[in-house]
Amino acid sequence: MKLDILAIAAHPDDVELSCAGTLMVHALQGMKVGIADLTQGELGTRGTPEGRLVEAADACALMGLDVRVNLKLADGFFQNTREDQLAVIRAIRRFRPDIVLANAIDDRHPDHGRAAKLIADSCFLAGLRKIETLGDDGKPQQAWRPKQVFHFLQDRYHEPDFVVDITPVMDKKIEAIKCFKTQFLAAQDHEPQTYISSPEFFDSVLYRAKMLGKMVGVPYAEGYTSAKMIGVRSLKDLINENT
Repeated sequence: MKLDILAIAAHPDDVELSCAGTLMVHALQGMKVGIADLTQGELGTRGTPEGRLVEAADACALMGLDVRVNLKLADGFFQNTREDQLAVIRAIRRFRPDIVLANAIDDRHPDHGRAAKLIADSCFLAGLRKIETLGDDGKPQQAWRPKQVFHFLQDRYHEPDFVVDITPVMDKKIEAIKCFKTQFLAAQDHEPQTYISSPEFFDSVLYRAKMLGKMVGVPYAEGYTSAKMIGVRSLKDLINENT
C-alpha cells in the first residue's frame, strides 16, 4: 500500500500526542495515512508491551487511518546503526510515503531525538538503490525517498517552521490519546505515577495546541520543524485568519 503520509515515532502514543490531528485532517481529505511505531514501549513504567499494542490499534481505528505497524526495535536502546536503519528503510520502501512525520529533533526523552536522526537518515538512505532490502513477501524492494521529512513538537518547545490547523479533529485527537488508558489520566490505579500520567501533563497537550493555533488565528494547531526550505504553489494555501 502506498501512503501519502507516514508518521514514524519512537513509542506508541508519540503520534497521538504530537501529530494525530495532522494525520486525521489529511485522512479526511482522502489521503492515505499510516503510522510506524519504532518500539513497543516496553521500558515504560506503566502498562505492558502487549497492552500498548492493543491501545495503539484502538487509537488507529478511532483515527480512521489506513495502517499501523510496529518495527519492534529495542525501546531505550535502538541506535542510528545499520541494523536499525535497515528496519526503518524497509518500512519506508514498503509504504513509499511522500511525506514522513518524525520525532522532535531534541526532547526530554532521549529516544525522541535519537529517533529523529534515525528516521531522517533512513529516509535518505531508502532512496539509494544499491542498499538492498527484501519485503515481507521475500521480494526485493524498490528504492524510495520521501519528498519531505517534518519533525513534530513534543515535550520541549521548538519554534515551529509551520503549523497545521487541527481544529476540526481536536476532540478526536483527545479521544485517541485517551485510548492509551494505561499511560494517561490514570491517577486512580495502583501502578506508579509518571510524568505523563498526571492531569497536568494531559492539560499541557491541549494548551500547546491552543497556543500554536492562536499564533495563526485558529483554535488549535500542531507544529513542525523542517531541515529543508518549504515552498507553496499558491499563497491561497496559507491560513488567512485574522491574527
